Amino acid sequence: MTTPVPAPPQAEIPPSFRQGERTPQLPHETIGANLARIAAAYPDHDALVECASDRRWTYAEFDTAVDNLARALIGVGIEAGDRVGIWSPNCAEWTLVQYATARVGAILVNLNPAYRVHEIEYALAQSGTRLLIAASRVKTSDYPAMVAEVRPTCPDLERVVHIDTPDWPALLAEGADVSLDRLRAREATLRPEDPINIQYTSGTTGFPKGATLSHRNILGNGFLVAEIQGWTAADRVCLPVPFYHCFGMVMGNLGATSHGACMVIPAALFDPAATLRAVHEERCTVLYGVPTMFIAELALPDFEAGKYDLSSLRTGVMAGSPCPVEVMKRVIDRMGMTEVTICYGMTETSPVSTQTRRDDSLERRVGTVGRVHPHLEIKVVDPTTGATVPEGSPGEFCTRGYSVMLGYWRDPERTAEVIDADGWMHTGDLATMDADGYVSIVGRIKDMVIRGGENVYPREIEEFLYGHPDVEDVQVVGVPDARYGEELMAWIKLRPGAPELTADALREFCAGRLAHYKIPRYVHLVDAFPMTVTGKIRKIEMRERSLELLTQPPPHA
Repeated sequence: MTTPVPAPPQAEIPPSFRQGERTPQLPHETIGANLARIAAAYPDHDALVECASDRRWTYAEFDTAVDNLARALIGVGIEAGDRVGIWSPNCAEWTLVQYATARVGAILVNLNPAYRVHEIEYALAQSGTRLLIAASRVKTSDYPAMVAEVRPTCPDLERVVHIDTPDWPALLAEGADVSLDRLRAREATLRPEDPINIQYTSGTTGFPKGATLSHRNILGNGFLVAEIQGWTAADRVCLPVPFYHCFGMVMGNLGATSHGACMVIPAALFDPAATLRAVHEERCTVLYGVPTMFIAELALPDFEAGKYDLSSLRTGVMAGSPCPVEVMKRVIDRMGMTEVTICYGMTETSPVSTQTRRDDSLERRVGTVGRVHPHLEIKVVDPTTGATVPEGSPGEFCTRGYSVMLGYWRDPERTAEVIDADGWMHTGDLATMDADGYVSIVGRIKDMVIRGGENVYPREIEEFLYGHPDVEDVQVVGVPDARYGEELMAWIKLRPGAPELTADALREFCAGRLAHYKIPRYVHLVDAFPMTVTGKIRKIEMRERSLELLTQPPPHA
């Protein structure tokens, strides 16, 4: 009788957990102090170029301009911790406000230029904004009229300054009697851990949440995103991405100023031709964008004709939504961005948690969102038990470290829902981690839709659409779209006797009241929604059915 040979023990699969490198050193200073140090080191280097107006600032000039605006903020009574709103597309003044508020310890409230009346009203009131700095008009939006409409319900709002009017020089004049010594004394009281920025994210509860970020949060993240791209003071960074978002003001502006690099603003709003013209004329070495931006640039009729000399380009960031393989190949081959990187994160994490490296393969740059950032920890957990899952298994992506927000402004309950007792930020995204620590995002626990780089939460839109007199019930889902990555479809149950509601009619109802990227493209009328046995809406089934519907002529659209 032979004795059976026991099978060799199977190797245990390691857990999906990684710690980032401890180098380079994380900045531990305020944004104002960092700018002053860099300006002293590179006084004659270009700091900021606004292409539309051909206005330019060296670092010495930019630092002085920031001081002058900071003195004006003190002159109008802005104290450390007060909220100052900025509601404008990209412009030089936006950047000056960003750094001046940091220098006096005010909390900058970022306001999306696409906001409509009810959205700006909520953000101003919820944040308690005292001073609003705004454009006058963006496309068809009349900002002074919109602000006038909401002022009665925003009791904290004391002053409004419109950038492109006499308001702006009048504001600057308020600093005439504020000495530089007084400004420096204010700066000396500030700490890197102080809150410095509120960014509103669309809310799953129907209301946006104000992610509150510190100097340390955003200065550190901007610095490290740029470090991984290999930036130096010789780099010139083309920024068509919006400043109201972390992509522009953190990964772009703070990445540049923490290295002595030049910020280049190609246009107020994204314009593919203006972007490539800025790269060409300013000899930019870095270009940022969401995939739809790169697609639009590559599709320009004169791109293939060689109108734009892009030979200066070396690196950049593509983020906001998954990058198609062919687009990445063309960005590398046709635009010369051989070291382009992919980033992943969220506003609540300042924003980047993972990033591909400059020498990563094409497969990793299109198939993953990179590996852990320095000074952070990441893990993938079972959403139910919280246990870390083995490598290769899907679960919820979590991150911990310096980049995690201070919390949602005036909302401790919502903060506790996403940041656990051990400091882990639960993102709601489903991910896998491979044996080399590279992360792939495979879905979303939440129903968030990413349309052209904009995060859209269906619940917020559903709450708004409940206000339509003919809508009895509504559910909103994301559907694939070749141009924007995802589009929105509203499944609507009408009130008895209501007339048929078309997509055009729904868009008309939303126009001027919802930001354009939140307006559903498709409408599907139903008598009931697919439900689980426990009475919960089955959005997975709705998305599957929506895909089937879109292979046919869209109903009611």
